Parts: sequence; C-alpha cells; structure tokens
Amino acid sequence: MARPIGRAAPAPDFIAVDVETANADPGSICQIGLASFAGGALVDCAVWRVNPRAHFSPHNIAIHGLHAADVRDAPDWPALRPTIAARLAGRIAVSHTAFDVTALARACAADDLAPIAARWLDSARVARRAFPQFARRGWGLAGLAEHLGIVFAHHDAGEDARAAGEVLLAAIAASGRGVEDWLLAAHRPLREFVDAAR
Repeated sequence: MARPIGRAAPAPDFIAVDVETANADPGSICQIGLASFAGGALVDCAVWRVNPRAHFSPHNIAIHGLHAADVRDAPDWPALRPTIAARLAGRIAVSHTAFDVTALARACAADDLAPIAARWLDSARVARRAFPQFARRGWGLAGLAEHLGIVFAHHDAGEDARAAGEVLLAAIAASGRGVEDWLLAAHRPLREFVDAAR
C-alpha cells in the first residue's frame, strides 16, 4: 500500500547503473558507472572504462567523448563482469530507461556469459508516475535533472548513474512510495497515476 503523498519514505540501499557504448550496438559497453545509495544518500560512485573490442562510431564519440585509444588498456567485458556482477547480485539496481539493462544483457550474451542478476528498477518509469508533468514527455535524464536541480555531467557513466539515483530519491520524496513499492508500481498503467493527480 502506498504511503501518504508528501511523506518521505525510507530508502533502502540501491545501486544506480549507467553505461556508455562505442557504437549503435548496446552491447558495445565502453564505460560503466555504479552509484551506491544508502539511507537516502550517495555513499559511493565507481566508474570503469571497458574495452568493447569494437569500433567507435563518430556519433557515439560525439556523445560521450571516449575514443578507442582511451580504452585500449582497459579490461574487456568478460574480465570486468565478475566485479560488476558481485556488486549488483541480489541488489535493487536502478537504470534510467531500459537501455542499460539491455546493454548489460547484450554484452553478456556476446561472450556466452550469464546475465547480471539484480532486481531492476527503471527510474524513468518511476519519474513518469511520480511527476505528472513528465508523464507524456520530458522524462529524459537531462530534463528531469534540470527540473529537480540535479547538477551532473551528462554522458559520463558515473555522473549519469548518480543522477538516475537522485531522480529516484526525488520521486520517493514526492510520492511517499519507497523503493520496494516502486518495484511494483513502476509497472502499473501510467493512466492510474495521471488520473490520480487530476
């Protein structure tokens, strides 16, 4: 059951995840960031460069500024996966849209590795339900961050992960729903939240 609107809900630990990719293939991860939150605050942010063993497209380079030379000596995904999997195992893992979840799944599948086991929560779906003005449009990370006063360097995996986590914290504060509540509520029809806000 949802808590009363406007009443802050306790925030269990969660980890926000973001990736940058070398090209249009979501599995071509070249950077990954994990932002850990506990007690409603950021406690740690870790970033790794990843050698995707793939070409870097000019389009993607223009987005995140990373080139093949920047990751030449970085571990590839099979080498880094155990570290990421250990940090996410059994945890609530937050990503802004499903892109990052898809990217991790594709990267694992490309090397016949088991998918990352986590309880995934999409902060974009949460924001669309917690903030009625973003239900239909404007729920990209940059737009939400600007509205909520979250300052970050967009398209850096660590910064984007932190911002996604802070969006979730803002949604918790605004809605009174905790993280566990949102794991279910984020998949309920959007119209239920839009109608309730009228």
